[in-house]
Amino acid sequence: MAVPNFADIAKASNDLLNKDFYHLSASTFELKSNAPNNVAFKVTGKTSHEKATAGALEGKYVEKGTGLTLTQTWTTTNALDTKVELADTLAKGFKAEGIFSFLPATHATGAKLNLHFKQPNFHGRAFFDLLKGPVANIDAVVGHEGFLAGASAGYDVNKAAVTNYSATVGFTTPAYTAAIAATENLSVFAASYYHKVNSQVEAGAKATWNSKTGNNVGLEVASKYRIDPVSFAKVKVNDRGVAALAYNVLLRPGVTLGLGASFDTQKLDQATHKIGASFTFEG
Repeated sequence: MAVPNFADIAKASNDLLNKDFYHLSASTFELKSNAPNNVAFKVTGKTSHEKATAGALEGKYVEKGTGLTLTQTWTTTNALDTKVELADTLAKGFKAEGIFSFLPATHATGAKLNLHFKQPNFHGRAFFDLLKGPVANIDAVVGHEGFLAGASAGYDVNKAAVTNYSATVGFTTPAYTAAIAATENLSVFAASYYHKVNSQVEAGAKATWNSKTGNNVGLEVASKYRIDPVSFAKVKVNDRGVAALAYNVLLRPGVTLGLGASFDTQKLDQATHKIGASFTFEG
């Protein structure tokens, strides 16, 4: 199996616990389309439970055979972002990204350089914020026969100091994954587990302990059930008694509906519950 990047060592459990729970927004809309000239367009919109709205228009162009990808995004906050990617050109497994941002209202600018290098038993990344600090964040993962070990660190050039560091170890197979992470300067610890029970059922859990805030351990458990080839349902419960439900169905080719709700089982008589919906159109 390919070695994941540092952020994805526990991806299977994180996706099960966090993705496709549509109650997090009151409504979400996404439209995807592809033009014959290798340009892909995506329009997204989101309404929060506080009635705030946000949206973005994205265009992505892929130059086939060169490894060049150009992505431009314009958001409803009037932010313009441009990302230029060059993959597998200088060396096999090496990708460079330049990300440039501009806010016309304030004339604020941003420039970032990201480097990725991936080999069969190694995955390394370096992120540089060129105008802020500058600061750098570097992480690396090594793997062998399913065992994974990774570390990350942040460095402020002006202060000549390490600003943060983390470490993670894990084990992954096609059927299950397990990981233990120590983040925020090794002060927050998390243990996660994911199990693909069969082709229809997935289950996972995550326990988190912050050594700076006390002895309480946060716990989340989730499960996903594939109802049929075009729909699935998910459920999640945490140690605070908050339960979340989700349902996803492909209504027709290119049209997906997602429905979600969360309930605070300790405050059923209060208005703490949330309901959300998601619509995705692909053409």
